[in-house]
Amino acid sequence: KVLFALSRRPSLGLVRDRLANAARVRDIKTALAEGLGVEEGAIRAKFHKVEHHRAHMASAFLVSPFEVSACLSVDGFGDFVSAMWGRGRGNRVESDGYVAFPHSLGILYTAVTQYIGFPKYGDEYKVMGLAPFGKPTYLEEFREIVHGGPEGYDLDLDWFVHHSDGVPMVWDGGEPTLGRVFSQKFVERFGTVRGKGEPLEKRHEDLAASVQAVCEEVIFGLLRGLHARTKETRLCLAGGVGFNSVANGKILGETPFTDLFIQPAAGDAGTALGAAFYVWNHVLGNPRGFVMEHAYWGPAFDDAAVEAAAASHADPFRQSGVSARRFEDEEDLCHETARDLAAGKVVGWFQGRMEWGPRALGNRSILADPRRTDMRDRINEIIKKRENFRPFCPSILEEAVPEYFERDYPEPFMIKVYPVRKEKHGVIPAVTHVDG
Repeated sequence: KVLFALSRRPSLGLVRDRLANAARVRDIKTALAEGLGVEEGAIRAKFHKVEHHRAHMASAFLVSPFEVSACLSVDGFGDFVSAMWGRGRGNRVESDGYVAFPHSLGILYTAVTQYIGFPKYGDEYKVMGLAPFGKPTYLEEFREIVHGGPEGYDLDLDWFVHHSDGVPMVWDGGEPTLGRVFSQKFVERFGTVRGKGEPLEKRHEDLAASVQAVCEEVIFGLLRGLHARTKETRLCLAGGVGFNSVANGKILGETPFTDLFIQPAAGDAGTALGAAFYVWNHVLGNPRGFVMEHAYWGPAFDDAAVEAAAASHADPFRQSGVSARRFEDEEDLCHETARDLAAGKVVGWFQGRMEWGPRALGNRSILADPRRTDMRDRINEIIKKRENFRPFCPSILEEAVPEYFERDYPEPFMIKVYPVRKEKHGVIPAVTHVDG
């Protein structure tokens, strides 16, 4: 950090912001006491500082089914680092290398996301869904913006402002808002920034396709280098870029790795999991004894709570023509639901404990018939109220996967995307994206 400050001479505003953030982090015990509503002296626990990307790697490896694996974490930034790689073995996670601030693959993807007109934190999903509508016609430009290799990557910083001016982040009701990260050079090269509500143009689709393509190139190059150094065939992946399910679905075909584990909260929420297991296993030396086989770690509600919630919203239900009925037999419930889906109805399905992570995996899910050509547009427009290019994921029996998809590696967390077999495109059109 000192070397960066001396060589790059960031603005005084950026320096003040980083110092203030460091002060807040240093005073974590006070913040925890306030959050728990207790006196600071009542907290006797020992505090451990776990570096951001080590927590990411631990969140994947230490809950994986692997005894040994290569590990990679890639995101925007955390603790002055945007990527870290190494190896997990037994109850330990070791780092072998990293990419430091200000170079970041996540920042590049965020820059394009903002430029295309999706400013909300986490809108990168939209760019990933838009990319198949375009062609990577700007790939050569993006290869100049980011230079990747087997041991890391770096950005042409003329395209960005995060390293010089800083990027403000404010929190409103628990949701972060991130300031602009791209420089005027984006505008000079690609044209005016798309404003809210303005139509998507072909150049926006092509920019999405181009940034997706270059990020895949960089990630696969990193992974090939990681495999060459570690000789491991198994990989644990984490970090916000670990949510790029399109890239994830290609890893086993584009790299020498044969097994891949990504836990369902691969982004920053997962660092809570990683920090806990890093201390328990790596620092304290306890043996591993847990494998994350499902994502259902959130709150649950019993029948009484469900009935009370339904009763409190009785009027809207009645106005929409929905009548409540109780099923005493689960088989009857499933048959009735299947009949509704086959008849073209859309079903909200609520059961058990809520999923941890951003994916709806059957416990808090919108269900519909994937055989209907109009279903994707209908749900996007009427129910989800989101962009019409956003895709949906199929839920399928594991043994049926090879019948419908070109790759049959298990995917319980909706975090890898596989191509649909061509002969099935017309069979399940609602979940077959424009690129298949």
